[in-house]
Amino acid sequence: MKIAILDVRNPSWSATLDKLPHDVYHLPDYVALDSKRTETIPQAFLLEDGDKIFFAPYLLRSCADIVNCDRATIYDVISPYGYPGILISEVAQNTPGFADFALEKFRQTLHDRDICSAFLRLHPILGEKFADIFNSNPFQENGKTVSIDLTLDEDQIWAKTRRGHQSTINKCTRLGLTARTVPYADYMNEFIAIYEETMKRVKAKDTYYFSRDYFEDLLKLGDKLHLGVVESEGKIVCSSLFFESCGIVQAHLGGTKTEFLKQSPFNLLLHHMRLWAKDRGNQYLHIGGGVGGKKDNLYTFKSGFSKQRHEFLTLRSVVDNHRYNDLLKSRAKSINKSVEELKQSQFFPAYRAS
Repeated sequence: MKIAILDVRNPSWSATLDKLPHDVYHLPDYVALDSKRTETIPQAFLLEDGDKIFFAPYLLRSCADIVNCDRATIYDVISPYGYPGILISEVAQNTPGFADFALEKFRQTLHDRDICSAFLRLHPILGEKFADIFNSNPFQENGKTVSIDLTLDEDQIWAKTRRGHQSTINKCTRLGLTARTVPYADYMNEFIAIYEETMKRVKAKDTYYFSRDYFEDLLKLGDKLHLGVVESEGKIVCSSLFFESCGIVQAHLGGTKTEFLKQSPFNLLLHHMRLWAKDRGNQYLHIGGGVGGKKDNLYTFKSGFSKQRHEFLTLRSVVDNHRYNDLLKSRAKSINKSVEELKQSQFFPAYRAS
């Protein structure tokens, strides 16, 4: 049995992914670019025993920023942006007890490296069976996500689309709007402008804003990154980034110009991208859920494109209770709140609650 902590330069990272169905979120290049954005250290945990594999990429984050904390060697780990989470080989999933054994080894390894907590977002499709294979039931449900079943024929995909969305798509076509998939490198500036305009309009949280460096670093993903756009008279009016890996096309970031909101061109864009993704032989177009897993307006919009749902799970694990409680007390004191108030916030880890 092999247990290792990998950095993004370790060839074992990519070699492991070659053995497992995975998403772009698991790639070393993606984890590295998000570590640059978050000023964290990109790593992955690997437990391998023959064909039984447990793999988890994460970002290592110092807890030195917790006010009045005099134990700066404490760390926690979080997922990169999106849906990375744990990958478990099929043989491992079918081996009773292995998943719980590997998770405990993961926790022990983190503990031995001065890490006090772990927050991982699981992949709604690749982790779909996890609630059944972990006897310990370590995950928390965080709402539903939506995907489009690309194994259906086009007529079936259209039939499972909400009637209102069908009307909007047809209206966009009548108005002369056209959708296509274009090279991201050629239209990056237009995409950034539309995305930032959208985030300002909806008053998005800071976590939804990204630097110019981040958008340029996405180019490192090569042919796994695609840009879908809708144009009106040659002018891009909405756009979205999509990842493609192992039969899964994943909507990443997108937006619409304010002056074209009434036309709802994003409906046409998603319709185009699901047919494009199907033509390329993919099985899913995963378009995600609501903000923070809520059944909000965004979730309602997405749910109109398909009846296929997935459970969105997170792993919220206190690895070292003593260190976790130290940080919790320090944080509570620094913001003049009680420890109990922080615990009741539902935020994890509680010592980072605002």
